[in-house]
Amino acid sequence: MRHGKKVNHLGRQTAHRKAMLANMACSLIEHKRINTTVAKAKALKQFIEPLITKSKAENNQTTEKGSHNRRVVFKNLRDKYAVTELFSSVSDKVGERAGGYTRIIKLGNRLGDNADMAMIELVDFNEVYNAGKPAKKKTTRRSRRGKKSEDAVVAVEEVKDTVEVVEEVTEEVTTDTEEVVDAAADEVVEVAEEEVKEVESSSEEAAEDKKDDSEKKKDDSEA
Repeated sequence: MRHGKKVNHLGRQTAHRKAMLANMACSLIEHKRINTTVAKAKALKQFIEPLITKSKAENNQTTEKGSHNRRVVFKNLRDKYAVTELFSSVSDKVGERAGGYTRIIKLGNRLGDNADMAMIELVDFNEVYNAGKPAKKKTTRRSRRGKKSEDAVVAVEEVKDTVEVVEEVTEEVTTDTEEVVDAAADEVVEVAEEEVKEVESSSEEAAEDKKDDSEKKKDDSEA
């Protein structure tokens, strides 16, 4: 069991493991994405993200602290070209991101030894995935309260707009309903009047026929 073991040794001694992670980090900084096993990708993620944070923080610090960050990063990477790339293009690209600079995408199992393979990449350098998406603003935990209040105000305004739209639709529906009811009532009245006229005319015809029959019978009896 691995209780309390936070470091995956990857089956290597300390020096070998640090050298391997440094080489993988330099390759990731140079090519922006690499393929490796899932275990190595997770270890590399824990290794490189603090270094990216240090490179990003150099812009907000004094020259002395920035030089110290460069020395710390160079101690881990051991490659001056990778350090230069990290503190120039990479730090500028991820400047607005508060964390989570890398993404791990599983690729399935390797044919040789059936190992779980994955691709680890720098999130902001994936132009296909980020195409058409606006850049995210930098957010911190301290600003969540203000963000929540802004979101609440926006939600209240949206609710008010929705209520106004519903009221307008209700008024239109009520007006249309009244017009339909009036038109239907007029049609019913017209139909009823026509039926009454037909009944009256039929009753008059029946009375005339009855009168004619009675007169005919009276003539027959006299004859």
